[in-house]
Amino acid sequence: MAILGRLKHGASNLSMIRSAKDIACFGKKYADIRGYANHAAFVTPPYQKLIETLERVRKIFPNEKLTLAEKVLYAHLANPEESFAGVSPSQIRGSLYLKLKPDRVAMQDASAQMALLQFMTCGLERTLIPSSIHCDHLIVGHRGANSDIPESIANNKEIFNFLQSASRKYGIQFWGPGSGIIHQIVLENYAAPGGMMLGTDSHTPNAGGLGMIAIGVGGADAVDAMTNTPWELKAPKIIGVHLKGTMSGWTTPKDLILHLAGKLTVRGGTGHIIEYFGPGVESLSCTGMATICNMGAEVGATTSIFPYTESMKRYLEATHRADVANAAANIHQQHNYLAADAGAKYDEIVEINLSELSPSFNGPFTPDLNTPIEKFSKAIETNKWPKKVSAGLIGSCTNSSYQDMSTVVDVVEQATKAGLKPQVPFLVTPGSELIRATIERDGITKRLEDAGAVVLANACGPCIGMWKRDDKVSSEEPNAILTSFNRNFRSRNDGNPSTMNFLTSPVIVASKIFSSDLAFDPTRDVLQTSDGKPFKFTPPTGIELPPSGFTAGDTSYIPDPNPQPLPETEVTIDPKSTRLEALEPFDSYKGGEMNNLKVAIKVKGKCTTDHISAAGKWLKYKGHLSNICNNTLIGAVNAATGEVNRAYDNGQGMSIPELMWKWKNEGQPWLVVAEHNYGEGSAREHAALQPRAMNGRIILTKSFARIHETNLKKQGILPLTFANEADYEKINAEDKVSTRGITKLLNGALDEPIILVVTKKDGSSVEIPCKHTMSKDQVEFFKAGSALNLIRQKARTKVEDQKVLDSIKQQPDHYADVSVYNRHFIVTRGDQLGLPFRIKNVQVGDTIRFDKVSRLGSRDYTIVGKPYVDSSLHTIEATVLSFPKSALSVRVKHKRRHRHDRVMKHKQTYTILRINKLVIH
Repeated sequence: MAILGRLKHGASNLSMIRSAKDIACFGKKYADIRGYANHAAFVTPPYQKLIETLERVRKIFPNEKLTLAEKVLYAHLANPEESFAGVSPSQIRGSLYLKLKPDRVAMQDASAQMALLQFMTCGLERTLIPSSIHCDHLIVGHRGANSDIPESIANNKEIFNFLQSASRKYGIQFWGPGSGIIHQIVLENYAAPGGMMLGTDSHTPNAGGLGMIAIGVGGADAVDAMTNTPWELKAPKIIGVHLKGTMSGWTTPKDLILHLAGKLTVRGGTGHIIEYFGPGVESLSCTGMATICNMGAEVGATTSIFPYTESMKRYLEATHRADVANAAANIHQQHNYLAADAGAKYDEIVEINLSELSPSFNGPFTPDLNTPIEKFSKAIETNKWPKKVSAGLIGSCTNSSYQDMSTVVDVVEQATKAGLKPQVPFLVTPGSELIRATIERDGITKRLEDAGAVVLANACGPCIGMWKRDDKVSSEEPNAILTSFNRNFRSRNDGNPSTMNFLTSPVIVASKIFSSDLAFDPTRDVLQTSDGKPFKFTPPTGIELPPSGFTAGDTSYIPDPNPQPLPETEVTIDPKSTRLEALEPFDSYKGGEMNNLKVAIKVKGKCTTDHISAAGKWLKYKGHLSNICNNTLIGAVNAATGEVNRAYDNGQGMSIPELMWKWKNEGQPWLVVAEHNYGEGSAREHAALQPRAMNGRIILTKSFARIHETNLKKQGILPLTFANEADYEKINAEDKVSTRGITKLLNGALDEPIILVVTKKDGSSVEIPCKHTMSKDQVEFFKAGSALNLIRQKARTKVEDQKVLDSIKQQPDHYADVSVYNRHFIVTRGDQLGLPFRIKNVQVGDTIRFDKVSRLGSRDYTIVGKPYVDSSLHTIEATVLSFPKSALSVRVKHKRRHRHDRVMKHKQTYTILRINKLVIH
């Protein structure tokens, strides 16, 4: 058993566990789904179908040279002909919305709660594409895995029970607590070159290290995919990063992305995919490329991707996916699918010579403040950063591979053999059970522990704020920590706003813990051993893949590769629970303009999703919308007063959530005003759900982070940006706002601006023109009240359609064969159908072909709606029987002998067809 098996080895104090029997019961629950998830049949992308779709795109744009990112995106289009109708290649990037069909969904335990609560309202019996849940966020990093995992299970049993039972019910793969970090498990099991995945975490792009388009999204987007609803994405622009040279010495892949983040800044990748190419790519390991793609999220990139390399092949083979590697290699050889076309154009190209890179540090408080190691000492003095290091942490989803761990142990052993000991707490987080078991077998774990490291659970832990810190660091006194993590916003790791997190590579962290001096440079400086001798590190070496292969460790963590739904499974939510709450649909929009909104808060400076919906202790409320609403914008700075989490209503001060609840209860709608890159950081859907639940209707900013802007749209909030950024100064808290232009937007005028009419406290008014990025489909989300409301309506329609179909099939004299395909009724050979319009340019007796008609309207096989081309699904061939003379009275013969001719009435002319052939592709 995964948990108790490790408790036998060295757990010194188990008094914290409520009872051994309790933990044994939980362990058994989470260990009883067995089997290997890496079977090639269930993880290999549908290459043939993808190539066929891509060939359809090639026919539309026969001379266009495509980047790798475009190839993979376009291969996943739901309908290329519909997407690109009347569009030139120059009109796609940054403008056109693509409707995509991902191959898979992955969810971490904090975000999966809300995703599942939303999915459960749709009325489906199972997820319609492969999906997985990974329990990694709710495990505290404290004393080590042996004590932290059981305690976290005991504290979160309600959530883990909910997630596992929902997984059983809907056929979702469940990776229990202790199995590993979502992105590491995806890389080891599910990522595949040329595939596409959505993940409810901003660092989902980690899978780009295996050549996959992997995009971080909110739970509502995941529900789109799980219900097989085409997922919409504005076609990203492409930043090409041309790599040449080879890394050497102390330089690692982490230094590449730290350097790039410094060049692009936290907003430089917004609306872009970062695509790496060039001769330098071949020198990188697969896990090194994953590190680089992982941190692309810190520059706002939609995702990042590498072309197919030999190191990807080696990694796939080492993780028991040789069949995937072979399939990828074959499809690439035949169609050049896994690399950019020669001559493909990028919107921007960044040149990086790997031979010239040096180790560096990014931070504090932002992941794009880059300082090369040779300039770090001076920066400490200039910025008055703390001179002492208080802790060193390695691991996280960014840097927890076997290569990372083997390189770290090289550094650590150099120091320990010289008699040096860590001068500060040293915490190590393996990325998965596969890594944990393999480094334990190979002696790496023991060598780290012998040097004083605390090996934490296979989970996120300190990286996402689940760090129970014991060193009594004051919140008043700045302190510095060094981590190999990806994100370092204020208060993120330990809840202490004075903690400065400097992001760097694992080997730099491992070397610098042997000196408490923050300015110590392990590449040049000398330390003194206990006997007074000088010691200098030599550049470390690591091992790309374990020489003896990976060992799976505790296989009880591994779910069935193709779980079937168990509809009888009971998923219960206690009405009195403080952790889970059933969702109530948001109200649909009533139409017209918005009037008399009030500005709840005007935010100054950086406002990330950590500011909007804090993590840490609040993670326990991820499944309870009402409770987690109490942390809404508690990290935001009031632009008028400089106060944090302080708002005002007619002079009365209160916390921001208190004001929002007050106005909700009074029926007062409100909006938030903010600055640049609002919603930067984690893909926290709650940062959009919470304002909507408390009657927020508009978020007005200078600019948005991509994921958050999409999340707001999904929840029925209107995200607007200033047409003129200087207008930020014209609007203040408690101003009253009305809109002009929403009515036009609802009627389809997507290019029309929205005007905000702002009434000041003194009665004067000012007009502020605003821009939006709403698509036609997103306007429908807004009308319905949320995207989920729209999905629910479609799902219920499908259920009702099935009832009609079942009724038809129960009739003993049924003549025609009728089936449901992709939510549409199809009438097969031997029957007639009536279209409520006349097909142009055809004569009676003509044979015609068309594709995918709308759903069946009645038992008489009358099909309602205009057919549109989607030949990837099916083709119907039919003969035109007649054009009736009267548009109001049409006689249609049916093949049921017991019925007489029936009169049909409609305002339009019916075209009567006989089905000759149906081909399902």
